[in-house]
Amino acid sequence: MPKAPVPRAGITVEGVEGDAQADRKHHGGPDRAVSLFSLELIEKLRGEGHPIAPGTTGENLTISGVDWASISPGARLRFAGGVELEITSFANPCATIRDSFRDLDSRRIKQEFHPGESRLYARVLKPGTIESGETFVVASSRS
Repeated sequence: MPKAPVPRAGITVEGVEGDAQADRKHHGGPDRAVSLFSLELIEKLRGEGHPIAPGTTGENLTISGVDWASISPGARLRFAGGVELEITSFANPCATIRDSFRDLDSRRIKQEFHPGESRLYARVLKPGTIESGETFVVASSRS
């Protein structure tokens, strides 16, 4: 950490190729294969004085152009290149990301305290490759 940007990433049912988690009890696995966060929310947090940037909270994908608060477990993200993710849960923040917050309190992005401002975990429904800047659509689990 922080996770550096890459031009493209292979996405498998186990997660992002080349990514590793030190704590497999709380991170990774099929239902937490990919972690996502909002660029707009990162910018909002920076405006509050937090030293956060894309990748500093451990997210695999930093996405933009979507109403982040409207995405919840069950939603599906379909990327133009064919990758499909299903949101499984809100990601609880932990102490390893504390340096992204001015008061070292990562609970600033805890769903229970700040609804709609949490990172998200997803399972991979369709593996493939995602490229930087790739478009996507958000659909409900029934779509």
